[in-house]
Amino acid sequence: MSNPSTVVLLSGGLDSTTLLYYVKSIEDGPVAISFRYGQLHSKEVEAAAKTCAFLQVPHKIINLDIGALLKGSALTDPLVPVPQGHYEDSTMRQTVVPNRNMILLSIAAAWAISIKARKVAYAAHAGDHAIYPDCRPEFLDKVTEAVVVGNSWDLDNPIPLRVVAPFIKLTKTDILRLGVNLGVDYRLTWTCYKGEVHPCGRCGACNERAEAFEHLGMKDPLMEVSV
Repeated sequence: MSNPSTVVLLSGGLDSTTLLYYVKSIEDGPVAISFRYGQLHSKEVEAAAKTCAFLQVPHKIINLDIGALLKGSALTDPLVPVPQGHYEDSTMRQTVVPNRNMILLSIAAAWAISIKARKVAYAAHAGDHAIYPDCRPEFLDKVTEAVVVGNSWDLDNPIPLRVVAPFIKLTKTDILRLGVNLGVDYRLTWTCYKGEVHPCGRCGACNERAEAFEHLGMKDPLMEVSV
């Protein structure tokens, strides 16, 4: 088997799962990497594993014991309540995890280099830009530059690795539409920041997901079936 061309950063949510299906549809043999970094909604990692098993995609789950360091975020700090409402609300910034994508992409890039993959893909999208600094195009450009500079012996002949975000100009609805066309099984995804058995239906992640399904005139299968 040849080396995979892309390492997909897979949280287990709607966006990254769609990304994995998308990458798999345009190239052979992608691999996926997921992280337990101390997030309270770690059920998303279980969802990622189910999707990879279904698609027969090689999958690494990395345990990072850094949750205790990441204070002040509702996703990692049990003392910070998960905000309810929409992502436009200022309270949604409580869901920012400091430097998360830099940490996770750095490890994914290290794996990519070791297996001679040429791309690391993550599912940043247009709806993330206002809230999550590490989902902006400016970050994407800089993190690619840092990975290349930090791993090239000769900058006149840099390593052929890029960090890519194919959805960075798309909305959640755009991503869902693409996923429906690709046949994504959204029953095997997990988006909620608060629910344990069923999605809570009230947090920002649930609201954004629900709106995407509503825009397409569809029902979210997770609101009827638990992962």
